[in-house]
Amino acid sequence: MIGCELCELAVPTVVDNDKFAVILVDDANYPGFARVIWKDHVREVSDLADADRLLLNDAVWQLELAVREVMQPLKVNVASLGNVVPHLHWHVIPRYADDAHFPAPVWAQAQRTTDETVLVARRALVPQLAEAIKRRFIKR
Repeated sequence: MIGCELCELAVPTVVDNDKFAVILVDDANYPGFARVIWKDHVREVSDLADADRLLLNDAVWQLELAVREVMQPLKVNVASLGNVVPHLHWHVIPRYADDAHFPAPVWAQAQRTTDETVLVARRALVPQLAEAIKRRFIKR
């Protein structure tokens, strides 16, 4: 859809099929931040047929498992807001006690600065995360 940030997004995908794409978000403060983006331009999960809803739910679940496996976060935030971009997508975000916003959402005001050496180590895991995501979706 013209004017939709997600429809016009030109970033490399880790998984790309006819129903959804999985991308890694380039966020220096949140290495491992990923999204599942539904390809049809719909606003809500309830707009999907049952089979598509189950497929999307499974994709988010598989992505969360890959994030947990590789990034080893304290918590994983899974969110589908769509208030700014009304195109169905899910955020899967690894969270740590030392991240800039913890325990608040990543969209809140930062409470601290994460040590750069910690961020560098987490960023180094992103290629491994991409491979773990691919493996989980190849099985499907």
